[in-house]
Amino acid sequence: MDKKENESKEKNVSNNDVNNQSSDNSSSSASEIDLLKKQCDEYLDGWKRTKADFINYKKDESKRLDSILKFSNETIIKDLLNVLDSFDLAIQSFGEDSKLEKGIYLIRAQMEDVLKKYGLERIMVSTGQEFDPALHEAIAVVESNEPSGTIVDEVEKGYTLSGKLIRAARVKVSK
Repeated sequence: MDKKENESKEKNVSNNDVNNQSSDNSSSSASEIDLLKKQCDEYLDGWKRTKADFINYKKDESKRLDSILKFSNETIIKDLLNVLDSFDLAIQSFGEDSKLEKGIYLIRAQMEDVLKKYGLERIMVSTGQEFDPALHEAIAVVESNEPSGTIVDEVEKGYTLSGKLIRAARVKVSK
């Protein structure tokens, strides 16, 4: 019986070792799972941040592209403003009821309509209006019955392109 007792004790010892190992394995397994979960959460958070950054980047690029498209015609429109000014001078030089004046005026109006389609707006200036340095350029200060700092005369028309000032209205201002 001695031999059988020894075998049974050895089995008990080996079973205890296996149980101890499995409990060690389960505790190391649980900590490994926790570590992997933390790592997975970190990766997921990083991915979400990167996705949000990319979405913001796309929005910023879209705004930048819209701005480029909106103001890409600025140089050519500035050059065409000189042509509009020449039309105004031609119209002023004609006499009353001239057929040529009407034709020139219609061509000028047509050109102005085309430019409006691309975002050009005229800065409206009237006598007696208060001088605004953001929209007007004072080229002369004159004696007048008007209060000081008011516009007396518009010398050259001013324009904005999609809300951006591209040429200030040149005016004479009262003292």
